[in-house]
Amino acid sequence: MTRIGRMVVTLGQDFVIREEAVPDPAPGTVLLRQELAGICGTDLHNWQKGLKQPTLLGHEAVGIVEALGPGVTTDYLGNPIREGDRVIFHPRNSGVAYGFRGLDDPFTGGFADYIYLSDQQNCFIKTQAPPEVAVLAEPFAVGVHAAMRARVQIGDTVIIQGSGAIGLMCLVAAKISGAARLIVVGGPAGRLALARRLGAHVTIDIEEVPDVAERKALVLSHTPRGAGANVVFECAGFLPAFPEGLEYVAEDGTFVEVGHFVDVGTVAVNPNRHFLRPNLRLEGIWGSRYHHFVRGAAILENQEFPFGEMVSHVLPLERIRDGFAALDGSYRLGDETVVKVAVSGGEHAP
Repeated sequence: MTRIGRMVVTLGQDFVIREEAVPDPAPGTVLLRQELAGICGTDLHNWQKGLKQPTLLGHEAVGIVEALGPGVTTDYLGNPIREGDRVIFHPRNSGVAYGFRGLDDPFTGGFADYIYLSDQQNCFIKTQAPPEVAVLAEPFAVGVHAAMRARVQIGDTVIIQGSGAIGLMCLVAAKISGAARLIVVGGPAGRLALARRLGAHVTIDIEEVPDVAERKALVLSHTPRGAGANVVFECAGFLPAFPEGLEYVAEDGTFVEVGHFVDVGTVAVNPNRHFLRPNLRLEGIWGSRYHHFVRGAAILENQEFPFGEMVSHVLPLERIRDGFAALDGSYRLGDETVVKVAVSGGEHAP
């Protein structure tokens, strides 16, 4: 019996839901029924710029195994896998990453009723975490990568710019890596309240302190001797945040650029003042690799943090534009603060 499913096709800034026949899995591949798929800042930035080709977005997802291709008996870690298991997957593979393919590869984006893991080199892992936690596996892998690249040490002071999902993931990753003082600069207030529940010691609301000079003085006042942080993570994805964050780094400290996975322009910095004089180490990370994903998945599985609270809104496929619009402006849906928006397909839709 042929399965029919819906998938969201994005072209320019338009979303169209198409019904298509769902492929049966080839040898070494897996077909999932989508449970949740998060809207990532990368999805947002690509949409803001306008996609030039029809694209199947959505690379942060969790699903239930609908069918296994011949030869698939275990997940990436060697755990037995069968129909009905919940799995998470890393979007990277030997082809174009899941969530960035075109109509020639149907159901390879997360914004759909089904997700076809069509590459035999898939990194997918069976999970017992609830879907609102499991859907965060890919963004948490980014946080793990950032913290490992930063070499966060026990007792460090860490500043995170941006209180969206990636900023919150870097917060948790820095905390479990040994950071003793965690300062989050972002907004709105609802996101900062969640940052405190996840372990932030200080939160500074950019809506309440919009002046950059005033904000810098306030941020530095919370660092040892007012000299800055050992590590600063820029997760806001907002160009002016980059030079501002460089001003927060202590001598011999590290600045990690996490928020600009899409080219949104150029910003001026001062090589002498920002890099040489503070003896600063600059790191830029690009997504994550399989080993970051595996490490992060183990932490999610432990459920020691209220990760699920990050998924503030779950929308049906038909309302995907509402989710993008909220993340594009006020970070609010109605009167509620948006942290992470996920869409749900098929029978899982609210």
